[in-house]
Amino acid sequence: MRFATYEHRGTVRAGVVSDGGIHPFPRGVTVLDLVRSGSRAAQDAGRTVLGETPVPLDQVRLLPPLDPPTVRDFVAFEEHVEGVVASVSGGSGVPPEWYEAPTFYFTNPYALLGAHDDVPVPPGSRLFDFELEVAAVVGRDGMSLSPEQVEIFGYTILNDWSARDLQRREMKVQLGPAKGKDSATTLGPWLVTADELESCRDSDGLLGLNMRVSVNGTEIGHDRLSNMGWPFEELVAYASRGTWVRAGDVLGSGTCGNGGCLAELWGRRGEQNPPPLRVGDVVEMTVEGIGAIRNTVVPGLDLPPVRPARTRTRSR
Repeated sequence: MRFATYEHRGTVRAGVVSDGGIHPFPRGVTVLDLVRSGSRAAQDAGRTVLGETPVPLDQVRLLPPLDPPTVRDFVAFEEHVEGVVASVSGGSGVPPEWYEAPTFYFTNPYALLGAHDDVPVPPGSRLFDFELEVAAVVGRDGMSLSPEQVEIFGYTILNDWSARDLQRREMKVQLGPAKGKDSATTLGPWLVTADELESCRDSDGLLGLNMRVSVNGTEIGHDRLSNMGWPFEELVAYASRGTWVRAGDVLGSGTCGNGGCLAELWGRRGEQNPPPLRVGDVVEMTVEGIGAIRNTVVPGLDLPPVRPARTRTRSR
């Protein structure tokens, strides 16, 4: 089943997506409510509204499928790490620490955009980039979970837009990407329940879904989701070690390899080819079994430069 959040004639609703359009839930029901009710209850509720008259998809604005309490983003593709290390930090190879445990950071839940929303260039950035990912949505609360205890409610596409010039500076301080990842994250087009994709699992529990990204109609990268270093259940379990994950939390896979972002290709080729994203560029991502998102890059805010830090001149 596919759950969506959408805007139609100035009203935001949740609904179930079918070939005929989006069948609305009663006003006030959100996709986050449905996730927190549990997979079985959510799908039962979805079946009850399939008899409602659908709203055609071409008449709605698709919003992020849900309003998550938190968004974590992992870096679970070895090939991506290898290329980006060269591009962002000037290093080479994959750090041995990457193999020890799945690494993640918290990103901005207030900066989520819908499947076809315009994406402004972050203030001050001239090296704007996309990142092709899949995100899992946690299905129930838990703490210090084993992978077997993890429940995934469903999956959606995630584009972790990145200001690489801001990121390069921030990573030298060794506190994570911060503002380099803070401006926009696309989620969409909808939330596909986990049962829809169970048949795609391989013997390692990974989902063998094709992933593709293009800019202005030219394919830039493609990979398979099964090239992740860990299944989503292990990512959630790691995130829950010594703390809580909640139903509705979003966990990104990290960017796939083989051109899942421009920075990976820059690191491998030693030049900015393809070039950074420009105003007017259209980035489209498709993931087998989930759908497609398509965003246009637009001008961002023109803000004054950031003031440098004061030097330490005062004695103790």
